[in-house]
Amino acid sequence: MKRTSLVIMCFVFVLFTVLSYSVNAEQSAEDAAVASSQEWLSLVDTGKYAESWDEASGYLKNVLPKQKWVESLQAYRKPLGKLVSRKLISKQYATTLPGAPDGEYVVMQYETSFENKESAIETITPMLDKDGTWRVSGYYIN
Repeated sequence: MKRTSLVIMCFVFVLFTVLSYSVNAEQSAEDAAVASSQEWLSLVDTGKYAESWDEASGYLKNVLPKQKWVESLQAYRKPLGKLVSRKLISKQYATTLPGAPDGEYVVMQYETSFENKESAIETITPMLDKDGTWRVSGYYIN
């Protein structure tokens, strides 16, 4: 009986250790993705649309040519005006997303206010690129 209890206790310890490591790894990934996205958003906020494409993920670059990216941001982001405020309201680590290759992603939503649009939701999705760097693979404003 004592041996069975010891085995169960060891199993529970190992299980909690593995779960704790997994949670910490996801939190670390989320933190790195948030930091990367904030740097990237500063390019968009200052109208550096071409540079934002340069700093985007390989996936985004393969899907959307640079000129189309710049034209899209000029059409949809520029009219909103200067950033007034931005608050991270959610972040979710994922390894699969609809329409995207499997990988490591963090889907984030920001509650944002612009000079010409008081209330918007920005969704930004960084992914872990092949070189181990978090880079933006998607950006949407609602």
